[in-house]
Amino acid sequence: MTDQPRIQATPAARAALEAVRAREGGQVMFVQSGGCCAGSVPMCFAEGEYLTGDGDVLLGDVDGAPFYIERTLNEALGRPAFVLDVAPGGPEGFSLGTTDGGHFVSRSESCLLPGGLPSGVRKPVRDGLVGSAGPSDDGECGNKTREGD
Repeated sequence: MTDQPRIQATPAARAALEAVRAREGGQVMFVQSGGCCAGSVPMCFAEGEYLTGDGDVLLGDVDGAPFYIERTLNEALGRPAFVLDVAPGGPEGFSLGTTDGGHFVSRSESCLLPGGLPSGVRKPVRDGLVGSAGPSDDGECGNKTREGD
């Protein structure tokens, strides 16, 4: 039995990541936020700008960009798999935004409300996978506080 990857990305997220790396002049990294001030979105930093430690779990990478989650959040969410995607509107907290004024979002089955996926949303990796940290109707992890979210 082979393990499913714990982090994958949409083509839009991969294109945005490439553009951010070009703008920043190097590799970036992601840290899945657990809420509070920065919401529950993946924070994007220049590689090495965020110090990771024993309390962080490396889920994998997206085209060379490492993706971390805090160990207790990882366990609380049931060791979810994530799909990195993009959405309109600026980033939260200290996260780098996309070059077109958007921000990165994560999707995971652990963020879906009961009732499943809305019509038109595909399951990209395995049964039920789409969404992020904190229940929503589209599986997007994160607070939807900006206009248009």
